[in-house]
Amino acid sequence: MRTAAWALAAPLPQRLQPSYPRAMLKHVLRLGALLVVVAIAVVVYLAWPDTAQVPFDRITGKRPQISEARIQTLPTVKVADVVGWQNGETPVPAAGLTVKAFAGNLDHPRWLYRLPNGDVLVAETNSPPREGGGIQGWVMGKLLSKAGAGGPSANRITLLRDADGDGVAEQRHVFMTGLNSPTGMALFDGQLYIANTDALVRVPYTEGATQIAARPELVIKLNGGGNHWARTLIPAPDGRTLFVGVGSSSNIAENGLDAEKFRANILQVYPKEKTFRIYASGLRNPQGMAISPYNQQLWTVVNERDMLGSDLAPDYLTQVELGDQFGWPWFYWGGYPDSRVEPARPELQQYSKRPDYALGPHVAALGLTFAGDAKLGGRFAQGAFIGEHGSWNRKPVSGYKVVFVPFAPRGFPVEGAKPIDVLAGFLDKDGKAHGRPVGLAADRTGGLLVADDVGNTVWRVAAEK
Repeated sequence: MRTAAWALAAPLPQRLQPSYPRAMLKHVLRLGALLVVVAIAVVVYLAWPDTAQVPFDRITGKRPQISEARIQTLPTVKVADVVGWQNGETPVPAAGLTVKAFAGNLDHPRWLYRLPNGDVLVAETNSPPREGGGIQGWVMGKLLSKAGAGGPSANRITLLRDADGDGVAEQRHVFMTGLNSPTGMALFDGQLYIANTDALVRVPYTEGATQIAARPELVIKLNGGGNHWARTLIPAPDGRTLFVGVGSSSNIAENGLDAEKFRANILQVYPKEKTFRIYASGLRNPQGMAISPYNQQLWTVVNERDMLGSDLAPDYLTQVELGDQFGWPWFYWGGYPDSRVEPARPELQQYSKRPDYALGPHVAALGLTFAGDAKLGGRFAQGAFIGEHGSWNRKPVSGYKVVFVPFAPRGFPVEGAKPIDVLAGFLDKDGKAHGRPVGLAADRTGGLLVADDVGNTVWRVAAEK
């Protein structure tokens, strides 16, 4: 009996031992080697991303150079590290202009709105928590953090008051809280409308109030989630409707068009009826909107698609009319097909409206206001000011400035004109970001206010006296 038990406990001869541990080890080693190769390839790709081949200036204006697309499986990643403003540093204004802080120590100020009495509302806001994890979620989180947008949203509107008109807000009040990544704000028919990421809401407004505690009333729901969370808002010239800009949830509808329902559009909202219709479509991410003082038409700035290389596609400024379709996701710049989008829609090519003015690739044009109340002198008297938040996916980087597009009296950009720098210096000599400009508004004394969400400051640009 002992002999039998000993025999059962004894190790098998080597040739009779199971082979699967060795086979499994080989499989693990091969898989590990493959992952190392992939990791090296990713590192190499990120170290040598796609580099611009066309001079930037040629991809701006009414007739930009549209080069051959260089389709990328992984995007070029080139984000300016954030260093902030130190020891009284400021952006650099154009000759003949000055700049100073209108208000500082804010929490990611993104958007501005001037009330009739001169008070300025600033939306301190950021992206809502993003759904999903995995590698893509991790990478996106790292990019947002690197770009200075990784923190939670304050979900707050703050009121700034410059009572003595010296260009510095000496009063600051928490105006509204409890919002959901708010951006656009507009006073309309006695009520203040706020565009949250997932809804347009309103509250009663009393002139001069420094706080609103009323519970917001829902006007319409807005589809949220995915990318492009900010919703912008302005009253329409008809006096009875509002325009709301809603960006796409993706780059080129890679998650299917069902995920893009009522997105990549400018919506026209009927507040009394609490309904809306699509005013214009095919706009990947329409942000800043303004009514032209020349012809009372709607204009917007739009962020175009990614991963076609550092030279494509240009962000743009354009007039928008009812029924316009600007091509997204199938076409860019008025009919250039994006071969990545399936199924293709060649029959739509002839209906894709060409934008009016190219601002250059990946500048992230967000803020928009026309000259008028902002009185910055003769060369800035007719045209549009644009806040360019700055690229994350171009080498070299682009944007990170406020520019001006001069307009002719007939109400369109001057023939042959290029964007003029109004406020630069958001990048230091090493390419690191002091700040990033976003929303724009004129104050009551003729200055141009610039929300800097990374520098946590609202800057005021004015003409030299």
